[in-house]
Amino acid sequence: MSAVNITNVTVLDNPAAFLNPFQFEISYECLTPLKDDLEWKLTYVGSAEDETYDQLLESVLVGPVNVGNYRFVLQADPPDPSKIREEDITGVTVLLLTCSYMGQEFVRVGYYVNNDYDDEQLREEPPPKVLIDRVQRNILADKPRVTKFPINFHPENSEHGAEQQPSSPHHSAEALNNEEELQPPPSASAADEPPLDQEAIDSGPQPSVTA
Repeated sequence: MSAVNITNVTVLDNPAAFLNPFQFEISYECLTPLKDDLEWKLTYVGSAEDETYDQLLESVLVGPVNVGNYRFVLQADPPDPSKIREEDITGVTVLLLTCSYMGQEFVRVGYYVNNDYDDEQLREEPPPKVLIDRVQRNILADKPRVTKFPINFHPENSEHGAEQQPSSPHHSAEALNNEEELQPPPSASAADEPPLDQEAIDSGPQPSVTA
């Protein structure tokens, strides 16, 4: 059993302009006292084919953590569009929220993100060069995918500590298939969501998933 469980994630300010900050309200429970910090990270996948285009948007340390229920808002700057290939700025990509303890990633929440122009004419006739200030992002907040990894939360009680724990796979778009769903808040709706380009995320090996 994991010592920390995410109980809910609410995506705030969504849809929003591409250049607006990201905001996530994260609720989690801690079942056993933890001496070290939890590290929360938000990563933007800039390309489904090349993880060198991934951008770490924010990294926050929280702790030490006692037994109880917690909630906080994680805010992160938007990705730098100059570090994304022009052809990858618009379309479907992935946003990854992860949490680690003592360098061991134990949970990953992935969201599909659709970036498109806020004007119908621009969508039908895209300009040769992307007009970034007219691009709007839409996070599919009601369709998160959660992957859990078994780690040792108390390596001080183990002879070999955390070194025996399996490492988690690279964070990229490949990690959003066949995972359990995090239950969305009641207000979430996918009625106006665009269809997903599944080919953009179906590559590479799959991580192990626990119930």
